[in-house]
Amino acid sequence: MQRRDFIKFFAGSAVAWPLAAGAQQPGRPVIGFLSSSSPDEYTIRLRAFRQGLKDAGFIEGQNVTVEYRWAEDQYNRLPALAAELVRRQVNVIVAGGGTPSAIVAKAATATIPIVFATAVDPVAIGLVASLDRPGGNVTGVTNMNVEMGPKRLELLRELLPKATTIAVLTNPSSRALAERFLQDLRPAAHTLGMQLHVLNASSKRDFDTVFAALAKVQAAALLICPDVFFNAQIEQFAALGIRHAVPVAYQYRPFVQAGGLLSYGSDETEYYRLVGIQAGKILKGEKPADLPVIQSTKVELFINLKTAKALGITVPQSVQSRADDVIE
Repeated sequence: MQRRDFIKFFAGSAVAWPLAAGAQQPGRPVIGFLSSSSPDEYTIRLRAFRQGLKDAGFIEGQNVTVEYRWAEDQYNRLPALAAELVRRQVNVIVAGGGTPSAIVAKAATATIPIVFATAVDPVAIGLVASLDRPGGNVTGVTNMNVEMGPKRLELLRELLPKATTIAVLTNPSSRALAERFLQDLRPAAHTLGMQLHVLNASSKRDFDTVFAALAKVQAAALLICPDVFFNAQIEQFAALGIRHAVPVAYQYRPFVQAGGLLSYGSDETEYYRLVGIQAGKILKGEKPADLPVIQSTKVELFINLKTAKALGITVPQSVQSRADDVIE
């Protein structure tokens, strides 16, 4: 067994084992947590989610059980996993695996309450009727990671004032998210006098091809679309960016800590804490139809000055002063 496979097995077992026992206790509500990813890639988020539950009065293993279903970055597994949770008749489904899991959960049931975590406008993709009064059985939390796409592009412009072409990486397996991201990004690129070249990746095998293509299209930098699958590949993206001497921008601080150039996006700890709070409210009796969608509005900017130096980029003081943290 490979070390990474062992870690995933161990992490999955550590999450699922005590909960299976807890699920047998009568009267305890059960949350079904549906994710596109894997448990070892969700450590920070799960900690925040559990804190949100605690803030709402629920402690996993004491007065609530959480059953986890992990698609392991294979989005085509989500429908079957969602169906398992529906058959289990859980009290709430937390679609914690981004937009793909939210869309699948909504398709799986019209009766079990659903709390989603998504980076796109949930009204635009049909998850809810409105943010204030969602209607139906679905509500949740949105972050600003798609909305902040144009801001990341502006930051790249400040770091690379002569850039004319920026490559954008999207995941075709999550079409709704990719389309929305590009829809927001294209007007910003036009305003900045920049061209966008869209590249696709839906598996790790695609990454080398993507980075090899950057030189062919003469892209000055790579901007990565927010996607749960990409979240799990931040170390590889950071390493490939340095190897190919390409500035890469993404959404989360761990990307910069792994050697990526910059990140600008929502605080994932606050984001998933709010997801836990929403789930707790429903367990207390609130109806998702009347529970407004929450937007996580805290955003953070992080810059890796060591990577900038390695890439021959001078980060203006005006950008450094706006950063929440810089790595030197």
